[in-house]
Amino acid sequence: MSEIVFTHFTHEAMVEGIHALAAAMEADRWRPSLLVGVGRGGLAPGVYLSHRLDLPLVSVDHSARIAPFGEELVAVLAARTRAGDRLLFVEDINDSGRTIGEIRRALARQDADAANIRFAVLLDNIRSAERVDYRFRTIDRDVTKDWFIFPWEAMASPDRLADEAMEVPERIA
Repeated sequence: MSEIVFTHFTHEAMVEGIHALAAAMEADRWRPSLLVGVGRGGLAPGVYLSHRLDLPLVSVDHSARIAPFGEELVAVLAARTRAGDRLLFVEDINDSGRTIGEIRRALARQDADAANIRFAVLLDNIRSAERVDYRFRTIDRDVTKDWFIFPWEAMASPDRLADEAMEVPERIA
């Protein structure tokens, strides 16, 4: 296998992306009641979008894998959708679709109203198993094999970044 190509997704690009996501929702005339940042990668963009839209933000932690998505929080979020609240889940990237799929399934198990749930990402892989509602940029993993390093990942060691990139090696091979 060839060497991993690391590409920095800059802070400036992230800010541009947050404005673009907000503008897309405004053009769509859809406004969430609550933002949900997906830990870890969706937390920083979730905070930025929360400030841009002047909306509250909660987080679900997917990366720690301590509990299946904090089942109590998922149940609360599902109940809110049934009561009419609109939830926007924020992630950094929709790459394989695994995380977004797990969130959708967890919410479905709690009888969430899928019509009140949307997803926004900074980068959207058109080859992903899951679709999102709002995106800043698209990539095609059949063409783009770079591993993107977002500003909040800049403190990670090169070894840790390589390990994360290799979790699903076909994405970058």
